[in-house]
Amino acid sequence: MGRSPLLILCNTTSISSSRFLPFSSSLSSSSMLRGRISNSYLKKLRSIRGGLRAASATTTNLNVFRCNCTSSSSSPATASVSETPSSSNTSSPSSSIKKRIVSGVQPTGSVHLGNYLGAIKNWVSLQNTYETLFFIVDLHAITLPYDAQQLAKATRTTAAIYLACGVDTSKASVFVQSHVRAHAELMWLLSSATPIGWLNKMIQFKEKSRKAGDENVGAALLTYPVLMASDILLYQSDLVPVGEDQKQHLELTRELAERVNYLYGGRKWKKLGGRGGAIFKVPEPLIPPAGARVMSLTDGLSKMSKSAPSEQSRINLLDPKDVIVNKIKRCKTDSFPGLEFDNPERPECNNLLSVYQIITGKTKEDVTQECRDMNWGTFKPLLTDALIHHLHPIQVSITKMLPL
Repeated sequence: MGRSPLLILCNTTSISSSRFLPFSSSLSSSSMLRGRISNSYLKKLRSIRGGLRAASATTTNLNVFRCNCTSSSSSPATASVSETPSSSNTSSPSSSIKKRIVSGVQPTGSVHLGNYLGAIKNWVSLQNTYETLFFIVDLHAITLPYDAQQLAKATRTTAAIYLACGVDTSKASVFVQSHVRAHAELMWLLSSATPIGWLNKMIQFKEKSRKAGDENVGAALLTYPVLMASDILLYQSDLVPVGEDQKQHLELTRELAERVNYLYGGRKWKKLGGRGGAIFKVPEPLIPPAGARVMSLTDGLSKMSKSAPSEQSRINLLDPKDVIVNKIKRCKTDSFPGLEFDNPERPECNNLLSVYQIITGKTKEDVTQECRDMNWGTFKPLLTDALIHHLHPIQVSITKMLPL
């Protein structure tokens, strides 16, 4: 099998040269990956940068605008993937402006079923309706201890997974976060307008710092939400697909956008030579109605996670057949008769049925009708076969792109 480069090209004035990620692939040159980042985004950044630099010399009452992002991560979503764009967005691209979506996955650990069903699988449908930018968020991956060689390898693997799962580079822009230095530049500018008290309220920071201890926690973990805000606001995103655990970070992004607009936008920006008006769009959350939160195989109340110490807790997209069989066979269940959705006393049952529903593409009613009288001994092989059948073509495609 010949080697051909899988190109990730960040076509911006901020990048001095093209970036290449070598893959062993049978892809033709016409199907090389090209993630184009429009020059207009960089022009926007330069305009913002100039406005903030000039405005930083003015006297402003920073206490007028306060953060309200103290809601728990279980607060209700304000949008869902079932939300359809207005009729103007469904017409031809030449006569309408599509709403823009930005999303990404960290290249840490192995991409698992939760990442796939909660994010990547939904991207495939979103790219047909929206203007989409999907990136590998490698800068976020270094907020905790990491191995540089493993991170580089995981970045390539994650890019291959995007393509293998159906992300179409003729419809979506795909790129590596660290290859666009504007992310870090805007993050620094935003941090100058972010009160430290806002960051101290972030639930994920509290949890991770408590586990690791203050001496082992870097400042990057505290400022993680500011980088996430930069990722979103840099591209003037309309919608952001987020899981339950990221809602609070998105709320901070919204608060920060409104704060910058208040402090530096409108007439203040106009007087400083800008165009006036709002500097940033205030993005809305987009939460899929199903599959947004795939739970652990060992605890139906905990999210499936890369950081969980037990490999048994998750199905990785690259798990071979025998590993999937073993993990499903040993996953936690209960002793109730039959199978059912939405019983709070049966979180594991609801999770496994939901996974089966999404993997097979069946409706909730069809799965209920099919499985309600089954026992676990009957259902587990059914779920295992469905997972293996669904993941096999993805695994084959990834194998073709990645070097042996």
